[in-house]
Amino acid sequence: MMLREKDKPMLSKVFMYLSVIAVVLAVWGVFVSDVFLASTQWLLVGGVLAAWGVYLLLEAEFRS
Repeated sequence: MMLREKDKPMLSKVFMYLSVIAVVLAVWGVFVSDVFLASTQWLLVGGVLAAWGVYLLLEAEFRS
């Protein structure tokens, strides 16, 4: 799947919001109960999503 240049900033925001949700699930797992994954795994998912979000945003900025 090829992304259009104008879609990359929007997808970057989606990845950032998903990374925040992953961190919230990690905090929920620490204090209440794990949701599907362990808390450390949610933090790793959040880090990967945030890295992809930053990558897409930087790629969109440098290409334009």
